[in-house]
Amino acid sequence: MIETQHLQKKYGDLIAVKDLSFKVETGEIWGLLGPNAAGKTTTMRILTGYLPATSGKASVAGYDVFEQAEEVKKEIGYLPENVPLYPEMTVEAYLGFVAEIKKVPKNRKKAAIDRVVETTGLSAVRKRLVKNISRGYRQRLGIAQALIHNPKVIILDEPTIGLDPAQIVEIRELIKSLRGEHTVLLSTHILAEVTQVCDGVVIINEGKLMAAGRLAELTSAYREKDGVYLRLKKADDEALNLFRQLPGVENAVREGEEIRLEWDRNLDRRDEVIKCCLEHQLGLIEMRSLALTIEELYLRIVSGGIEQ
Repeated sequence: MIETQHLQKKYGDLIAVKDLSFKVETGEIWGLLGPNAAGKTTTMRILTGYLPATSGKASVAGYDVFEQAEEVKKEIGYLPENVPLYPEMTVEAYLGFVAEIKKVPKNRKKAAIDRVVETTGLSAVRKRLVKNISRGYRQRLGIAQALIHNPKVIILDEPTIGLDPAQIVEIRELIKSLRGEHTVLLSTHILAEVTQVCDGVVIINEGKLMAAGRLAELTSAYREKDGVYLRLKKADDEALNLFRQLPGVENAVREGEEIRLEWDRNLDRRDEVIKCCLEHQLGLIEMRSLALTIEELYLRIVSGGIEQ
């Protein structure tokens, strides 16, 4: 649904995007991650037709971004970081104005407004002036204008920036509700947002692709060891020695109130660990995977310079 091939953007001697290639499948939500000045916003502007690329290819919904720009714009809804709102308009009038710009047929305009008002939870402020609604509602309105023409692809640049915790949760739930019916690419600095909302991630740094893929696949690919964290009623040196004697367990250490066990990525020793806990009455309270978090993955890739 979204695909780039060897995309490059230069500003004089500055290369903002370098040989960038990735693909987002239909109906999925993917995050675009990277530090400041990594090239995220430039990439989004190229995909939406706001900026021309210097070289490479990009397609959205099967249309070439550079050769079929008008068709691409019909299939894209875009929320820039600074939401383009008119404070003296009512919410409803603003959506009607955007619908006209995006060439929604007159006989479908009211239905389109009703649909996005319902989808984005704007019913309570529909008749109010934009300048009199909260930041959270303004962000909802920004998403509503991106949805007004019912595009196949939604591109969101920092959709939760500047919101309070409650508003962030609301916007995340709204974005998740778009999965399936729309394909979503969102840029964010909040790594937890990717874990909670996205199916996959594209990580770029200094304009270059560092990693791209589904979250589970990426965290597994970069994980050096497999293993578990254990919480036990009886977590003493005797328990550690028991785990160290299990075949395949390479490391057993106590970390605070938990025990960390490690083994080779190609092995699975969870059954043996559970059996050991039961036989020796260690009081197993919790066992969770020794998974690489998206935060650890991001820092390892961006700081360590790992490339896919």
